[in-house]
Order: sequence, then structure tokens, then C-alpha cells
Amino acid sequence: MNPASTVRTAVITSLLEDFSLEMTGKDVPKLEEARDSIPQGTRINVTFLGNENLQMRLAAARAVKRLGFVPVPHISARRLGSRAEFEQFLAGLRDDGTCDNVFVVGGDPADPEGPYADSLSLIETGLLQEYGVRHVSVSGYPEGHPSIHDGVLWSALRDKHASLAAQPLEGGIITQFGFDVDPVLAWVEQVRGRGVELPVRIGVPGPAGVRRLMSYAARFGVGTSASVVTKYGFSLSNLMGTAGPDRFLRDLAAAHDPGRHGDLKIHFYTFGGLKATSDWAARFRKESPA
Repeated sequence: MNPASTVRTAVITSLLEDFSLEMTGKDVPKLEEARDSIPQGTRINVTFLGNENLQMRLAAARAVKRLGFVPVPHISARRLGSRAEFEQFLAGLRDDGTCDNVFVVGGDPADPEGPYADSLSLIETGLLQEYGVRHVSVSGYPEGHPSIHDGVLWSALRDKHASLAAQPLEGGIITQFGFDVDPVLAWVEQVRGRGVELPVRIGVPGPAGVRRLMSYAARFGVGTSASVVTKYGFSLSNLMGTAGPDRFLRDLAAAHDPGRHGDLKIHFYTFGGLKATSDWAARFRKESPA
């Protein structure tokens, strides 16, 4: 193996050293099925969907912990109907011993269902720390957000960074997934240039059907031009095929500069395919890229 390939292999190994996964409250049976493929201690995010209730979310976080992983429950600001509902969720996590790590996000509803308009408003209540939360992840949008102006996104990220530091709470950023490494790393460089030194987990789609990937990409405003998806490794003319993030991760490893981009890890959006994603990650780490 030549020196460049050796370096690239080392970077990929580092990126996948501590990857995280995402599941929904309904995915507990899939997590059980995938448990042997997932390294113990892996961070597993549990989403906060409108069609799932408090008990499902708490049960999923408990299952993550029971199976030897680290639960990272999501808290969706605009889906919370009241402060009491927020505290009920936090109290349940605390009582179950699953409150150490959370991910706060504004959420899908255009209009808040209660008093919280965005994730910053959750952080600023002081309730996270009061109920035992130690680490808070927030969102990052390398390709922007379909309904939020870029200036607002940058201001919000700066304010969340400052609020976490003031409390103090450990923090991190999890980005929306994308198909093109270039805008992702350009965004990370801007994050660092704005003085935000939080660790960043780059969102990556797990192996999935192309049609499903396109559906999620359209929902989240992710670029899907013919040139972009070809660069990722699939074609818009073959929607019946499947695609994995092999090429994306190799390109990321080749372009990652710790001096400019800081600490980067990978967060897999599994789209329900927990076992497929964890099996893929295990295989990919063993296949040293040439």
C-alpha cells in the first residue's frame, strides 16, 4: 500500500472509530437484531417523531442502554406542548438512567405546539442540566435548510454554542446528511472560522435504496443534481438500485484536514436499516481502501 493510501485508511478508521447510529421508537426489534454487529458503547440516537408517544421514546432509550449502547434521545422543541411535557420527558429519562446525552432540534412542525420555538429555547430553560443531562448535540446544515435562511442558521449555531458553554454543558454538532463532500467540508471550515470548536459528526446515509434516499433528500433540501449523485456513486436513472456511502467516506478521508476541520466523526442515518448499516460499517473498516 502506498503512503497516501495508508494515510487515507488511517483517516477512515478514525472517522469510523466512534460512529453513531439513528433509530426511531419503533425500531427496538431491529436494534435487537443488529446488536451483535454494533460495537458496545456506540451512541444511538432515538428520534422524536410525531406518531410516537412518550412511553415509546422512553422504552427505546431503555432498550439502547440495556443492550450496551449509549442512548441519545432527541427532544423536538416545536413538538412539546408545554413545559410540563418537557419536564415529564426529562424526568423519565433521568429515572431510567438515560438522560446523560440528548440531541435537541427545532422539529418539523412549522408552528410550535407549545412554548418552545427552537432548540435554543430548550437549552436556555436550564432544565437539561437540572435533570442530569451532561452532553447536548445540536443540528448542523451544510447545504442549508429548506425553510430557514442561512443567516438565521449561523446565528442560531453561534447562540447555541455560547449557551452550552455558559451553563456549562458539553456539546457537539450532528449534520444533516448529504451526497457531496465538498459543501460539507466547506461548511465545517466556516464553523471553525466562526469560533465554534464543537466536535462535528458528519451525517451520512446508511446503505439504502436509491428511491428512499431521494425521498429523504427531497424532504430535507439535500442537493441531488445528476452530477452530485453520480459523484456519490449512483444514478438518477436507476431508482431501483441501492447505494452505500463508500465513495463519500473515501472522499471525506482524502480531504479531511484536522488543522482546518477539527475533530470529525460519522453519524449514520439508517432509515430503519440498523443491521444493514452496522454490517456495512464493519465490512468497510476491514476493507482497506487501495
